[in-house]
Amino acid sequence: MRYGCDELGIYTIILSLEKAKQICIGALGEIDFAPGCYAYTGSARGPGGCKRVDRHIEILQGSRITRRWHIDYLLAQAGLVEVFITRTSRDLECSIAEMVGERLVPIKGFGSSDCRCISHLHYGRDLVSTMAAVSLAHSRAASMTLEPSRE
Repeated sequence: MRYGCDELGIYTIILSLEKAKQICIGALGEIDFAPGCYAYTGSARGPGGCKRVDRHIEILQGSRITRRWHIDYLLAQAGLVEVFITRTSRDLECSIAEMVGERLVPIKGFGSSDCRCISHLHYGRDLVSTMAAVSLAHSRAASMTLEPSRE
């Protein structure tokens, strides 16, 4: 499965954990993760665009071992459920993370060391509510990316 493209965008990866786990997340230290679903929102607005998602998939599959971001430590322990991508050059990463956080539980400080967000990782007990929260956030963000028509 390859998501890479040169287009820019914002993505949310939905992960699952079957059992409770304590995972060392780099500088954040040990975090207790409950079983359930986790939605991580990130930016693919840099060089390579959405190829950033492929890098995350490589960590999930075990073909890449470098740990650079908070999410890398969780990826190595979780299963992939789904990836949502909103193709945009606009900086909507924090907006999408905040919208997801309106419906799911934030994991404080995760993935948000370079912004003022509570978190870019959110927990949902079940797949249905997690998918609904992420889908709604990306739908709302997609409507923000529309250019006004010029007549």
